[in-house]
This record gives sequence, C-alpha cells and structure tokens, in this order.
Amino acid sequence: MKNFITDNFLLQTEVAQRLYHDYAKNLPIIDYHNHLPPKSIAEDEAYENITQLWLAGDHYKWRAMRVLGIEEKYITGSASDEEKFLTWAAAVPYTMRNPLYHWTHLELKNSFGITDLLSEKNAKAVYHHCNSLLQGPEFTSRRLLEKYNVEMVGTTDDPADNLYYHKEIKYTDFNVKVLPSFRPDKAFNLAGGNAFRAYLQQLSEASGVTILNIDTLLEALQNRMEYFHEIGCRISDHGLSYIPLPTKKASNLDNIFVKVLAGDDQEATAHQDDFTRFILMELCRMYHQKGWVQQFHLGPLRDNNSRKLQLFGPNTGFDSIGDFNQALGLTTFLDDLEKTDQLAKTILYNLNPSDNAVFAAMTGNFQSEKVKGKVQFGSGWWFMDQLDGMRDQINTLSNIGLISCFIGMLTDSRSFLSFSRHEYFRRLLCDILANDINQGLLPADIPWIGKLVQDICYYNAKNYFPISQNTPIHATV
Repeated sequence: MKNFITDNFLLQTEVAQRLYHDYAKNLPIIDYHNHLPPKSIAEDEAYENITQLWLAGDHYKWRAMRVLGIEEKYITGSASDEEKFLTWAAAVPYTMRNPLYHWTHLELKNSFGITDLLSEKNAKAVYHHCNSLLQGPEFTSRRLLEKYNVEMVGTTDDPADNLYYHKEIKYTDFNVKVLPSFRPDKAFNLAGGNAFRAYLQQLSEASGVTILNIDTLLEALQNRMEYFHEIGCRISDHGLSYIPLPTKKASNLDNIFVKVLAGDDQEATAHQDDFTRFILMELCRMYHQKGWVQQFHLGPLRDNNSRKLQLFGPNTGFDSIGDFNQALGLTTFLDDLEKTDQLAKTILYNLNPSDNAVFAAMTGNFQSEKVKGKVQFGSGWWFMDQLDGMRDQINTLSNIGLISCFIGMLTDSRSFLSFSRHEYFRRLLCDILANDINQGLLPADIPWIGKLVQDICYYNAKNYFPISQNTPIHATV
C-alpha cells in the first residue's frame, strides 16, 4: 500500500500548504537539544544496516514493542539485526495513532525514498533496499545531517567528558556546527552512594581539582565550564523531576557533603533536595556570567521498573510522566536569580501536560528589556512531542504568552533519521495558523504570517542562542 504521507501531509487547506511550502519547508534546522553521539559525527560513521542506524537506542520503539508482548531478544537482546528489523516492521501497523507510525513513514520516505507502508509483508525488501543505500557515501552520519539541512546540533554532555570528538569536529571543514551542552545532573546525586563518589572522582580527574568539600566541587564544575566554553558550548541542560524549594537545613550542607565523600550516606537522602538546589543555583549564576542559555527539563518519573533497570540499565524505556508540584519551587528559584540580576536566558520544558499553563505563565514573570523571549516555554518534549502535545503547547503559549517569540522544535533524539520531527512540527504549525486564517481569527496576510512561521521554525532560535555572530535577519521587534 502506498504511503499516505504526501507532499501535503497534515496540511488540510490551501493556505496551510502555501505557508509550509513557501515559508517553512526549506529552512535549515537548528536542533539545539539532542543525544546524538559526537563520536559518530567525528568519524563520519557508516552503518552496516538500518537496524544499527534506526532501531538501536530508540526507547520509543522499544516501549511499543513491549506493549505488543514481543520477546526482549528482538528488542534489545540477542536476535540478529535483520530479525530485529523484521520484528519492528511487523509491529508498525499496530502503532497507528501513535506518533511512531508517522515518524516511521516520514523517516523512510525522507531518508530512503520509500513510499510504501512498512509491514511484515514488505519488511525484507525494505531492509535490503535500505541496506544497499547505506553502503553508499551519501548515508554516513555527516551526509545525513547535510541531507536534512541541519545547521547546528547541540549534543548532551557530562562535565567530566573530555569532548575529544567535539574538538575533532571543530577543526575540520564540516559545515554543520556540532556543539556540546553542559549536563551536570550526576553532580547533584548526593544520595547516590558509591556511584556518586565514583563520579566525583571522575570529575576531579577531569578538572584537576581535588574535591574535598562543596567549594572545591563548585571549583571543579567551573573549571569544566571554562573548558566546555572554549570548545563552543553555550548551552546547559538539566533533567530534574522538579526544582526543590529552599529549606532551613541547607546551612549544614558542607558537613553532610564531606561525610558523603568519606562514605557516610546516613543523612544524604534527607538533604538531597537542598543539595540539588544549592549546586544548581551556583551553576546558574555561572551560566549567567558566561552568557549561556540554561534549559530545565522537568517532570519525568524515571526507572519505574526496578527489575528491568537491573537487567537493561537506565534510558531503556521504563520512564514515565511524574505528577510533581512544579510552580512554587520553580518560581522561587527563578526569582532568587532575578533578585541579583543573574538569571540567564532560560528554557522551561514540562513533561506533564497538566502543567502547560503553569509553565507558559511562568515565562512571563521573568522577561527582560532588550532580550526577546528571554524565558521560553519549551516545545513539546518526550511523551508530548506528538500532534496533540505539540498543538497543546502551541495553543497554550499563544494564549498566555507570545507564540511569535517561540524558538521552535528540537528532536531530543539519538537517531540521525529523527530530523523529520522538525518537518512534523512545521507542518502542524502551518496547519494551525491556516485554520485560524480560514476561521477569520487571523488576517489573511500570508507574507506576515509566513514570516512568523519562519521565525518560529528557524530565525528565533538562530538569534536566541549565542552560537553565531550573524546579524539577525528576522525576529526583530
């Protein structure tokens, strides 16, 4: 059966089609948050087969396959790459109305020219067709980035990382910017026991700072920030369930931390939130001083299946949406930074859709003169990067903030084929705006609304992140 994803997929009216094809379609991509492996880009990795390129590390697909009761050996286990692909292909028809169904066919069409719907009937033919193309020079990691018109990717990197592969890329003639992002989550894990102490040893070795107390921990982190900055990092990122409120226990943190360093974890759990907030606050002051953008991904409930965590490790598809209280801790934290004029550009992402209005309203409290959209309500993320989630985020931001200032979509992905998610977002955005025009809710001023589309899809992000010295083209007040 032929692919239903035509040139006008999701574009329900002539106005939507015009907005997308004339204004959005050919814009470059700034993918400012993803989990692509820098090593693959530095080495311009070629892929033996589509399973290695497309299925490895994709916990979205893994979760769907587990719902279908598929044996783990065909997901993350010992089955051959061909068997894993054939199993996924047989599962695809059962993913209808999940974004995986759209992403799968967009990615096959855009990357390999496949216009048939994937199923067990054509799985072997698709597998061998894709594999034959992967043997050519146009399907290495770098060529795929160029194929998708990617201008910049922001990887996600631990402070202890030596950024070896980023340096390798930096000093080549590769035109796509591959920049590290500073992700210090492991440095917050006071109650992490031996794993935390082992991490601090890594951080100490990477920074050249012997970590003896909180001051030297902060010195080590600042040292790594300086190193990251030299390689081109201008963005930090934090994956937290919530930002804690301050408590009176925080005054004793250094003593607790020193005890933890010595192997005494007795009080660590009771002081975990205070420690997280204190270290995060100090880091955010450093980000402001460096002129970085800070991101907060808030709301996940991680590693819910403890038995599967032991078997497969983290980030393998057993995380969920949390129902944490977000508003008070977040506003108190941002206000404490604002009091001393040390609030950097900030992007807030929520994982629970019930928090959409909370996050959208929060951004309006901490804007700044001469900085357009300084505090952003980030795009639909993780469980919310589907049509309803993105539409809700767009509509909530439009109602409570200004969609015209929005910096647009990201992939948050480990796959070099996932850039079709930007196309998915752009098509939806154009259809939403076109529907408003057709209902008389917006003027039929296609050039102006086309410019709005371009700003949201590309120019706002280009001007927001301090990664380019180019003069702003759009997104000016």
